[in-house]
Amino acid sequence: MELHVFKDVNEVSKNLAEWITQKIETTLAQRDRFTWVVTGGNSPKQLYELLATAPYSNRIDWSKVHVFWGDERAVPFDDNRNNAKMTFEHLLNKVPVVKEQVHIMDTSLAPAESAKAYETILHSYFNATGPSFDLVLNGMGDDGHTLSLFPHTPVIHEKEAWVSSFYLEAQQMYRITLTAPIVNRAYAVAFLTFGDNKAKALYEVIRGARNIDLYPSQIIQPASGQLHWFVDEAAAGLLK
Repeated sequence: MELHVFKDVNEVSKNLAEWITQKIETTLAQRDRFTWVVTGGNSPKQLYELLATAPYSNRIDWSKVHVFWGDERAVPFDDNRNNAKMTFEHLLNKVPVVKEQVHIMDTSLAPAESAKAYETILHSYFNATGPSFDLVLNGMGDDGHTLSLFPHTPVIHEKEAWVSSFYLEAQQMYRITLTAPIVNRAYAVAFLTFGDNKAKALYEVIRGARNIDLYPSQIIQPASGQLHWFVDEAAAGLLK
C-alpha cells in the first residue's frame, strides 16, 4: 500500500490526474486496451474536469480506454444522483471515448437484472481467474464504505458474484455494485479521499484493527496488484 498525501483537494486531484495519465500511457505501451473502473459522487468531479483538458486529455489514447463503473444508484440515467450521468457530464462527454467501450450499469432494468447483465459484460472481458481491471478508482465515505459496500451489509462478504444488487434501507433505494472478488483482481486500485470528515475512517481503514463490517474499505486489498491512497492533509490528519 502506498499513501500519497498532498496539501489540499486541488493538489490531490492534480497529482492523481498525472498518475492516472501515466498509468494509461504505460499500460497502452504494452497492451491494446486500458480497462478503467470510475467512481461516482462529488469527490472525483475536479479530477474528471482535469482529465478532460490538456495536457492530460491529449496524452490519453481514448480510443483504447474501456470504462466501467464501480457502483450505481438504481435511479434513471437523467437523475442527478446517477453516477454515470455525473461522469459523462464532467469527463466522458468531453473526450473522444468510443461509445461501445463505455459500460454503464443499466438502471432501466430491475436491480437484480442490471447486476446480472453487468456481470455478463465483465465475463466478456475477463477470465474466471487472473487479473481484471487495469485500474479501479474508488472513493471512500466518512463511514468507511467504498463502492456500495456499506457497513454491516451482507454484500461485503460476497465471495462468488462479481456484481451484486441490494436494497439499502438507510438510503431507501437499491444499489448495484462491483464486489471485492473482482475488484481485488485489479492491476491497481486507487482511492481518492479528502476532507477532515474522512480522517477517522481513513485512520481506521489503514491503521486500525481489521473489521470489514465496520470499515468495508479494508476489504479492498488487490491480491497481486497495487493499492494507492491519494489523500489531502486534512484526511490524513490522524495518521501522523
